[in-house]
Amino acid sequence: MNIILASASPRRAELLKKQGIDFTVVPSAIEEKVDPNHSPYENARRIAVQKARHVSCDNPGKLVVAADTMVVLDGLIIGKPMDREDARRMLAMLSGKEHEVVTGLALAHVSDGYNFSTTEVSRVRFGKISDDAIAEYVAGSEPLDKAGAYAIQGRAGEWVVSYRGSYSNIIGLPMETLVETLENIGYMSSEEK
Repeated sequence: MNIILASASPRRAELLKKQGIDFTVVPSAIEEKVDPNHSPYENARRIAVQKARHVSCDNPGKLVVAADTMVVLDGLIIGKPMDREDARRMLAMLSGKEHEVVTGLALAHVSDGYNFSTTEVSRVRFGKISDDAIAEYVAGSEPLDKAGAYAIQGRAGEWVVSYRGSYSNIIGLPMETLVETLENIGYMSSEEK
């Protein structure tokens, strides 16, 4: 199938494996820099496009899939925590509130001149999280490499009161949109779902 995942995220790779998609991993080396003049939605999409194009230029005969996920609370982008204290601060901000998980998804195939990008938004509501629960969570490694300092599919899932939208998007890759796009361009048949 000649698909490349332009991400080192084990969570994205796992989502593709569960779908039965054959792929190789070639992480993008671009700097994921947020432009304050653009919305979180525009930033996520722009960064995903940059990742896809960067890897596609080095692999012109293959279809490249890239994504960039951001947690957004009241218009403020909450990135990956710098350290455990930063993770604690982020989780305290999210406690008892609804936030958005915004993923930019991009596909590129240089040889075919194919480019596709979109933005997927899911909403997650956390219940109140005690200071002790946050402290226990950030003592582990789970929150340190994730936007918003949590993994819905991990221990933080117990804090989720509700969510709307794509669950896989909250993990980091909107699989419904990706599979539909792959089908539309002939990279995947509906029987493979």
